[in-house]
Amino acid sequence: MKFIATWDADLLNNSKINQRHLIIFTRYPEPGNTKTRLIPALGAQGAANLQRQMTEYTLAQAKKLSNINSTCIEIRFAGGSLELMQAWLGNDLIYQSQGEGDLGQRMERSLLSALQKKAQQVIFIGIDCPGVNPEILTAAFENLTIHDLVVGPATDGGYYLIGLKKYIPELFANINWGTAAVLQETISIAQKLSLSSMQLQTLTDVDRPEDLSIWQSRSTV
Repeated sequence: MKFIATWDADLLNNSKINQRHLIIFTRYPEPGNTKTRLIPALGAQGAANLQRQMTEYTLAQAKKLSNINSTCIEIRFAGGSLELMQAWLGNDLIYQSQGEGDLGQRMERSLLSALQKKAQQVIFIGIDCPGVNPEILTAAFENLTIHDLVVGPATDGGYYLIGLKKYIPELFANINWGTAAVLQETISIAQKLSLSSMQLQTLTDVDRPEDLSIWQSRSTV
């Protein structure tokens, strides 16, 4: 896949903004290609609508943090195109394609890119966890000042957030993505590398029909 990106020159030139870099992984809400595990309950269009709503909700939470703490927000997207993403979420964000490879390879590339652009703290989140809010994101960035790794555990054994301040590709390699072992495998690698780590509160992702009540009971934006 060809990488396409747009960068705001003011963002790149403002070192204060670039110190904290929040990367949101999402997918363009095309029916049949997103939230596929929820299609039996919602239908293809309903699942795509949920993808759209959850992305917008997560971005709204991130923008609250950005307004308070001068955090640079980057959207790493799959599907769609740069033009479609800008038409959907606006022109005031950084966009770049996730590219090819498994989740670990895509996150590793994103981390390296952010660090090369002088980011000092980089946090990744998806859009599947409505419990992520400005307070949790603030805590993650603050803990990154004293730890090498910050992780937000998910109840399914994965994580909804990971934060780093240096390039550690081992944390993204040989992980069984999409399984209940993701968090433990990540922590085990961190321990072998003698990294200091901190875990945030455990939250639930919305991936399956039985998780929909988590989304329905979310706080309003």
